[in-house]
Amino acid sequence: MLTGIFYKIASAFCFTVMAGLIRWIGHDVPTGQIVAARSFFALLPILLWLGLSGELPRAFRTPRPFGHFLRASIGVASMFCLFLGLARLSLPESTMISYAVPLFTTILATVVLREPLRLPRLVAVFVGLAGVCIVLWPHVAGGKLAEMLDGRGGEASAGALFALTGAVLTSCAMIQVRRLVQTESTGTVVFYFSTFSTLFALLTFPFGWVVPDLPHALALLATGIAGGIGQILLTQGYRYAEASVIAPFEYTTLIWALAIGWLAFGDLLDIYGLVGGLVVVASGVLVILYERRLGIERAKARRAEPPPV
Repeated sequence: MLTGIFYKIASAFCFTVMAGLIRWIGHDVPTGQIVAARSFFALLPILLWLGLSGELPRAFRTPRPFGHFLRASIGVASMFCLFLGLARLSLPESTMISYAVPLFTTILATVVLREPLRLPRLVAVFVGLAGVCIVLWPHVAGGKLAEMLDGRGGEASAGALFALTGAVLTSCAMIQVRRLVQTESTGTVVFYFSTFSTLFALLTFPFGWVVPDLPHALALLATGIAGGIGQILLTQGYRYAEASVIAPFEYTTLIWALAIGWLAFGDLLDIYGLVGGLVVVASGVLVILYERRLGIERAKARRAEPPPV
């Protein structure tokens, strides 16, 4: 179990480093170029991992190419929005808004997958969305959102809107992943996502890619490698511990975001971000604890069933 927790914390660190790099280069490198680098260079550690684990030949085979195409299409759209948000918001704020993904996923799972929405889940979702509203309030109050929509500035407001849209799209992508993993291996899902995402992002080349200098080129390389390693560590974490055990450690990203944001950019959370973020985290922990209790009850019920004759 401790091994799984370690992998989860390490993956959270890798993803936060990736986000910090994107925050740094987001104003100097076109977003499509960043998405392409994130997707392509992630293939390097992913292919190495699949090769060492002996899963590489199986990862190429799939009876559901359109399902992977759809998942990648949604995933690329979410990356564009999230990366645009990272370039305009502080790292801790972006991290706080990303915590809304499980809340939106719960809602979509009820609508699309017909999963039951029990009262504790419903309460946690409403509490979490209230927390997101608190985080977003400084960026939409006082006419700031209207200024952004009218083209009169409001960069942080635009960043908040991009980040929130990215969270919704990420939730849609997670629903598609749930569908895929019913028949596809993790390696197949990860491989085709990175491959299709690279191809989609390359389509933005005619719209003004730049020749990066050495620091920015290294940052683009590191963005993809950090993202690929993060995916591998996350996958490994689920091998060594149950999802309900390691899920709360997703919130260690806030520790890394606060540290990296402050040291690299001087980012600090305001009172709205702090209070709203704590509300979102609390709602997420409540859902995790509730799901864990349900899992324990299901396991007990299975053990209590009489053996087949």
